[in-house]
Amino acid sequence: MRAIKDSVHDYIEVDGVASALLDTPQVQRLRHIKQLSTVRLVYPSANHTRFEHSLGVYHLADRALAHLDVSGARADKARAAAILHDVGHGPYGHQTEGIIERRLGRHHDDVTDLLADGPVADVLADYGLDPGGVADLIAGNGKLGQLVAGELDVDRMDYLVRDAHHTGVPYGTVDHGRLVRALTFRDDDLVLAEGNVATAESLLVARALMNATVYRHHVSRIAGGMLERASERLLDTSDLAVAAFARMTDDELLAALRDHDETEEFVRRLAERDLYKRAAWCERDAVPEDVVVADHDRVRAFARDIADAAGVPEKHVVVDTPGRPSMPESSARVVVNGDTKRLADHSPLVEGMQHSQEVQWRFGVYAPEEHAEAVGAAAERELGLSGVGDAVDY
Repeated sequence: MRAIKDSVHDYIEVDGVASALLDTPQVQRLRHIKQLSTVRLVYPSANHTRFEHSLGVYHLADRALAHLDVSGARADKARAAAILHDVGHGPYGHQTEGIIERRLGRHHDDVTDLLADGPVADVLADYGLDPGGVADLIAGNGKLGQLVAGELDVDRMDYLVRDAHHTGVPYGTVDHGRLVRALTFRDDDLVLAEGNVATAESLLVARALMNATVYRHHVSRIAGGMLERASERLLDTSDLAVAAFARMTDDELLAALRDHDETEEFVRRLAERDLYKRAAWCERDAVPEDVVVADHDRVRAFARDIADAAGVPEKHVVVDTPGRPSMPESSARVVVNGDTKRLADHSPLVEGMQHSQEVQWRFGVYAPEEHAEAVGAAAERELGLSGVGDAVDY
């Protein structure tokens, strides 16, 4: 058994299949992918990685399995899924997820091919575990899959606490110990036991506050939009295969962007934090519905139209729409007076948090500072926006 010192959970004891999986290249790669990608341009101490997060998810899963009295091969399969749940992420994690999904047709939770052969498959075989079964849990399928990927999953419990710890903000400090101890199964559904409505609400509030202050901070969104555009341009104008792109680390992607003429300016700006400015920054009711729900191809078309109207190169316009607000935590199930209920159907907080998300929602168009005014005016005309605001310095 190994005892690994962790900044959030103190010592994490790892043995069996989880210990063996830690030393595979697929898991070790996660040491080189930052958990919060471009958020560290806002919060300088947010340099933690998906490797340590995976350890934390394993730790909470192990505690939950013991609490739920799950043992043997079923528990080993869930522990393996917890350690491996992030191996499908590309460089910069969620920042390149859309690119990989559009071009390879798989979500980061779809790791069936990654587990089918190689070192991970060998370890799983040594412990009598089926790679397909582990992949199913990572995708959230089955009774124990809810523990790894669901409204009450240990992934969410760890990243909220870990991200709050490393950014230094207090909002994500949920009581994960109470959450784990409150978990129970009702008709194969993972729920929180009687008396835990407030426990479920704490998860909802933590996520909403972290969204507002950390995950959707405008500087991170600008940097993320620039990185996504640069990555797409790299794939479109070089011979880099999408499959190879998806297996890069953060540093490998930055090196590839730096070495390519079409993307060198983007990576210089990211490295020096010389970011685009907000040419437009609009509230929900200032944006037409067809713009709010636009898919990737339409968003790219918006950027081309705005660039043409403003008389600037297309690469100098980034359009960023977060889509409709969502709150999956509101579907968490809680036992109330002996009946299982969705949190949204019982908690008066949910409606308020949903309204808060609507109020905080922003649509953005970004451009270099010297073009921000012209791009903002063009965006207002081309997309039918109102109240675009002025270019914002930060």
